[in-house]
Amino acid sequence: MPVPIGGRAFEIIEVLVQSAGELVTKNDLSARVWPGAIVEDNTLQFHISAIRKAFGRDREMLKTASGRGYRLLGAWTSRQEDTSSADSIDLEPMQSPAEPFQTNLPAAASELVGRTIAVQDLRALLSAYRVVTLTGPGGIGKTRLALEVARGLFPSFQSDVRLVELVSLSDPGLVPTAVAGVLGLKLGGDEIFAESVARAIGARKLLLVLDNCEHVIDAAARLAETIVRMCPRTTILATSREILKIEGEHVYRVPPLDVPSQYEEPGNIPGHSAVQLFIATTRALYSEFTPDGENLTAIAAICRRLDGIPLAIDLAAARVATLGLQQVAAGLDNRLGMLIGGRRTALPRHQTLRATLDWSYELLPEFERLVMRRLAVFAGDFTAEAASSVAADGEVAASEAVCSLANLVTKSLVMVEVGSVIAHYRLHETTRAYALEKLAEGGEFEQVARRHAKYYRDLFESAETELETLPAPAWLARYGRQIGQVRAALDWGFSPTGAVEIGVALTAAAVPLWVHLSLMEECRSRVERALSSPAESRDARRNMQLYAALGAALFLTKGSCPETIVAWTGAFEIAESLDDADYRLRALWGLFIEHITSRRYRAALAVAERFCTCAAKSTDPADGPVGDRLVGVALLALGDLEGARRRIERMLDRYVTRRSDIVRFQYDQRLLARSYHSLILGLQGFADQAILGVECNLVAARASDHPVSLSSALSWACPVAFLVGDLTLAERYVKALMDRSARHALELWNLVGRCFGGVLLVKRGDVGAGLELLRTAFARVPQDSLSLLYTLFLAEIADALGRHGKAAEGLSIIDETLARSERDEERWCVAELLRIKGELILREGAPQAATAAEQHFLQSLDWARRQGARSWELRTSTSLARLQKDQGRIAEARNLLQAVYARFSKGFETADLKTAKACLDSLC
Repeated sequence: MPVPIGGRAFEIIEVLVQSAGELVTKNDLSARVWPGAIVEDNTLQFHISAIRKAFGRDREMLKTASGRGYRLLGAWTSRQEDTSSADSIDLEPMQSPAEPFQTNLPAAASELVGRTIAVQDLRALLSAYRVVTLTGPGGIGKTRLALEVARGLFPSFQSDVRLVELVSLSDPGLVPTAVAGVLGLKLGGDEIFAESVARAIGARKLLLVLDNCEHVIDAAARLAETIVRMCPRTTILATSREILKIEGEHVYRVPPLDVPSQYEEPGNIPGHSAVQLFIATTRALYSEFTPDGENLTAIAAICRRLDGIPLAIDLAAARVATLGLQQVAAGLDNRLGMLIGGRRTALPRHQTLRATLDWSYELLPEFERLVMRRLAVFAGDFTAEAASSVAADGEVAASEAVCSLANLVTKSLVMVEVGSVIAHYRLHETTRAYALEKLAEGGEFEQVARRHAKYYRDLFESAETELETLPAPAWLARYGRQIGQVRAALDWGFSPTGAVEIGVALTAAAVPLWVHLSLMEECRSRVERALSSPAESRDARRNMQLYAALGAALFLTKGSCPETIVAWTGAFEIAESLDDADYRLRALWGLFIEHITSRRYRAALAVAERFCTCAAKSTDPADGPVGDRLVGVALLALGDLEGARRRIERMLDRYVTRRSDIVRFQYDQRLLARSYHSLILGLQGFADQAILGVECNLVAARASDHPVSLSSALSWACPVAFLVGDLTLAERYVKALMDRSARHALELWNLVGRCFGGVLLVKRGDVGAGLELLRTAFARVPQDSLSLLYTLFLAEIADALGRHGKAAEGLSIIDETLARSERDEERWCVAELLRIKGELILREGAPQAATAAEQHFLQSLDWARRQGARSWELRTSTSLARLQKDQGRIAEARNLLQAVYARFSKGFETADLKTAKACLDSLC
């Protein structure tokens, strides 16, 4: 039974058959199948694999001599059939032509930027397939790429290479005539058919480039299929926005150029091919153009907005020479009017972006034009279900919309991504801008936008229920990429011609999406917009939902502030009036956070206990453990380390992870509990357990795929690393915290990262730079935002001032901090504050400094021992022992420090224990 294989693979089999079982080296194969060409190993391997696959169960007949070549086992004969057969293969080698091989390919006017890999891929494909079609949207560079590949092949192809430009044909019937004319075929008769062209080509070896097939696609496809069937030595390279859909065709979708991401470092921007093309085109028109850091960022933004499409980038770069870079960047909102003025010699449809899109649009049947216009309402990715719901109406059935969507994909006007379970579609931004104009011109925009907004309102009203049934990555994969649609729908809903009630409903429904993507600044602004809408557009339940969302968003973006209190209080009062148990707990959580960050710890404890009382009546088993965590945090702040540890460990034992708790309580509750648990263990002197807990927690936090929870976990990992003196770990945590918080616009956590960066520099001995960084970042931190960390940073600033020769200033800060701790009953680190004050007194060197310092050290020891804070106790004992040593009280110092040191059984590599050991050794 015949088995279809590529032409090159057949030629390899022919060579192996003629060798009658003898070894054929790789070099011999390459020389006979690709005469004069340089063939990479992977190209040969590609065809050998195809042959083995074709052999099926007899694949072992093709033997490999490792590193040498191949042999074909068995007795073989080649059968020559009548060359008039449509499927015949001429196995006789072609004789050297009397005249040199010819081509009509135009010389390259400039270097083709950013297509090295594409050229390599296409060369390999042309060695395997006899029909390769380059497809993609207008302006993607199909023709230039095809010509570059053909020019590169011509010197080694050992045949004619001919370009047939179909763009000027208006009559599809003239396609065979155009090919015959380029090939110089002498055909009789007034009308030329595909079969007559193919018969004239016959067994001639030929690379035929058919350029711009889309407007004569049926005729071009018939011709290509006929030539492939009747001309065994002809290879076709076609360019078309629509694929040929013929047997044996391999489709190569030309990708856009590589564009920098939004977060790309300026130094890496020039490495992207889209930027390289932009700079090369601009310099060709304006030789003095030299982009610097700021300009590179603007170029990267332009290339992103133009989707990496070479024609659009060329047109934009050409405008830079006359308008300037910033003007072009600002004018891209009107890109169809801005991007004009291409090369005078270019095709008319390539001289402006609008003309390019007009060409594609006019080729569509009216029904597909209608669907394309309606798809323009989608901003970013959308699914086939969404497309059918939005594009369908009385004149378009849902099934017809999906069919048109598929056709638009085939014609390169809609992009498709099929890597996931659900296929996702999108229009390039330039195509979308064009289609939006057409949608508005037809007077359809408002009704299509309404269907779009209602679809996503309904989608996200049901999405929250799936938080418990779908794993987090699956939920985000399904809904996370819809953020562009939510934004577009909300923009329309609150526009003068929109529907406010739909916008309000969608705002409330989209809160889980913003929370899971950690887009809390966006959440805040959208919720504030919804709450400022006319009151009749919202009922009490909707107001409750919006107030709760606003309170969370305000806290995560601004910290504690009067607006946060108003929001949480409003949510709580409505929840009470509606007897809504869920939102009552959400509001209590928010009020707890408000009290704890404002250092009203007794009030926070009272709210936490009220939360526990309400949670006891809840049907959700996870609510009670959340209350235990809140109580534990309040007890930690008040200095009850053992009580705090018991409540948090009880929470960890009982808590049932619920993904929806991230929406209800803003953080992954287990991750947050583990963070506090590690801090408590560190304070109690269990350094090894504390660091192990931190590391395990960060692994889980990264897996949670929730940036706010990860940033929170990192912010508590830093003080634990500093507590045990592991500066390498601390550096890793600080860098990760700053990176994550910057990427997701979490300003408060970014400031925390900067503060810890300053602490790191101080600990490493660069006190001046570290103090400057710490104080600069800390000055921007709202006072009522960080709770325990706020006090810790004040302590670090005071300590660094002492090290920097500014003990008096440090004493002033530490006294204010101690007074605040006394007022707020913040006891968790009072022992460390007192120790730092003792050290500052000694550094200042005032009269009776030693006596005053010793008094503060003794007070510190008392607090540390009462709280069971062995880490603070060890530090203070070391400070006091040094003082006693300096006073000649050696035995007293040794007894003091030895008693504390002996209570540790692990963690001897931590900084404080190593320091204590060195001090003990000096007392012997």
